[in-house]
Amino acid sequence: MADIIAQLIREFNLKPFQVQNTVKLIDDGNTIPFIARYRKEMTGELNDQILRDLYDRLIYLRNLEERREDVRRLIEEQGKLTEEIAAALRKAVSLQEIEDIYRPFRPKRRTRATIAKDKGLEPLAVAVFAQELLKGNIEDLAKPYLNPGKEVNTVEEALAGAMDIIAEEISDHAEYRKAIREMFMRHGMIVSKAKKEEDSVYRMYYDFQEPAARIAKHRILAINRGEKEEFLQVEITVPDEQIIQYLKTRTVRKPRSITADYVERAVEDAYGRLIYPSIEREVRNELTALAEEQAMKVFAENLRNLLLQPPVKGRVVLGLDPAYRTGCKIAVVDDTGKVLETTVIYPTPPQNKVEEAKKVMKHLISKHKVDIISIGNGTASKESEIFVADLLKEIDSKVYYMVVSEAGASVYSASKLGSEEFPDFDVALRSAVSIARRLQDPLAELVKIDPKAIGVGQYQHDMNQKRLGESLGGVVEDCVNSVGVDLNTASPSLLSYVSGVNASISKNIVEYRETNGKFKSRSELKKVKKLGDKAFEQCAGFLRITDSKNILDNTSVHPESYDAAKKLLEIMGYTLEDVKEKRLGSLKSEIEKKGMSTVAAQIGVGVPTLQDIINELLKPGRDPRDELPKPILLTDVLHIEDLKPGMVVTGTVRNVADFGAFVDIGVHQDGLVHISELADKFVKNPMEVVAVGDIVKVKILSVDVQRKRISLSMKGI
Repeated sequence: MADIIAQLIREFNLKPFQVQNTVKLIDDGNTIPFIARYRKEMTGELNDQILRDLYDRLIYLRNLEERREDVRRLIEEQGKLTEEIAAALRKAVSLQEIEDIYRPFRPKRRTRATIAKDKGLEPLAVAVFAQELLKGNIEDLAKPYLNPGKEVNTVEEALAGAMDIIAEEISDHAEYRKAIREMFMRHGMIVSKAKKEEDSVYRMYYDFQEPAARIAKHRILAINRGEKEEFLQVEITVPDEQIIQYLKTRTVRKPRSITADYVERAVEDAYGRLIYPSIEREVRNELTALAEEQAMKVFAENLRNLLLQPPVKGRVVLGLDPAYRTGCKIAVVDDTGKVLETTVIYPTPPQNKVEEAKKVMKHLISKHKVDIISIGNGTASKESEIFVADLLKEIDSKVYYMVVSEAGASVYSASKLGSEEFPDFDVALRSAVSIARRLQDPLAELVKIDPKAIGVGQYQHDMNQKRLGESLGGVVEDCVNSVGVDLNTASPSLLSYVSGVNASISKNIVEYRETNGKFKSRSELKKVKKLGDKAFEQCAGFLRITDSKNILDNTSVHPESYDAAKKLLEIMGYTLEDVKEKRLGSLKSEIEKKGMSTVAAQIGVGVPTLQDIINELLKPGRDPRDELPKPILLTDVLHIEDLKPGMVVTGTVRNVADFGAFVDIGVHQDGLVHISELADKFVKNPMEVVAVGDIVKVKILSVDVQRKRISLSMKGI
């Protein structure tokens, strides 16, 4: 374990206490959000992202150690563990290296080499590979191994079997494999050719090549998908002769023996039949794994920014789920998200009952005092947007609309959760409710959907689904806990992402709430079934009670720090009532005059915890999302045909990929700002410049109405 700690300190460039304490906190069953928020003194204020990266690496290194010991034991059980092998195992720094060392000892299915060994040809292979005979006749060496009973009838058959054994031994050699893998990465070219004549989205890869060392990660995933869908034929080309020569210099001895030619032939066979296909597969798997990790990071960052979009609070919203034949589903929800009324209208083809639909909508807007109309961006969205924009010109009250992503709404509406929440609604009406609510509180609504279905990633269906699920689940958990959750209104889905709360405890919390009424204090959580002391410690600080008698219950001050917070107020001459009434004046500057360290010592906490307590006392009930720019609300519609090169428009970033950003400029079709058009300077990573949800000004570069493609630029604006 000491070795792992030392390695983590080196890799993350952290102080020993930071890594030692973090590993101990993880091993003691603390969650990452809890450690990041409430154990800052112990970790040296590491943020949740670094903590998650450190946690992932810790798991990898522990798995590495476990596999190292397994392989050592398995080789030892075969009686073949030498000091040289043991030393190689100790030095191995990756799972791949350990598997390379184990390869010669791994139980094999029947191969040409194992068949040759069964025929008694292993001693001949050893003699040929030893290359000790400088003179004589190769036939004299091979004749003793002829055995018609085992189908070894000729000298050529005996030598062919011996070469099969040698080829496999060369192929299994860990040092050779490592060197050849490095040559593949250094000199290899990823080459893809068209497998079909027909046009497709993979056309740019029909005659494509790029060095393996430099190929963009998103291209690897695109090529993989094209290959899977049988549009592309893909291979890695390498300098074969150079690699074969490398193998010969390590296996063919000088002066040349009478068996050297056979060893050379075995080398060529080993490379062509065994090494090349195997290493090519390994290298492509490695490139894919790196590309997937990058894509997961992009997806995770996009998801984080989407979930933390500012809520539109205190507004009555009408959700509109657009459709053609089956009609547009409508759901009106009040400012708390409670459904007031649902219906269906038919303003789109083929019915085109526009006037009838307007009448229904005007009635709903007037009856429920609707503030905003939230329109899903799926099928028939553009027609629905035109209908709504026309409608708004005909009413007196000031009503806005916004087109929202409906990604995942259908997943939610058809889910068990959707049917539990709205058992009397059909699937489409549940979607309309989701579309309305995701404008009011994106986080609370989007947590009901599998993160993979939210649609802000690239190639998510091609990735390791377990790893992707873990990665995105961590993002949702961090977002939920950074914002905090209202204990008395949160759904089981939202509660289940709170630190220390699992699916069954979240249901028990809701059950307790329904049976006993609203929670009056955080301490009441201890009465919830299966919520023990450890779970309470992990979750209490992230749960809010807005109308608790104790104002601290509506802050992220942890109950373990309540006494410290009260002592701080007392020392500074304030009370909890002053916190409630926001009468703390210049509390922060008064504390700074006394000295942060001095006051922290007086109340028995560290400086980071003191700073957090001060921030919470100054803004009880604060929602960190309120400080972000509000979403763009519209009253009129823009068509793709209206766009002209040179126009500057405002839009919302909907997705960020390795190659650029997709921006919604209100024409139903997102435009692409290529990475080369994101800024006046060179941009290596689009996320350095933009994030999902950003409101940006963009210039129209070109519009292809036929193919619905819009090219945008953010340069010089």
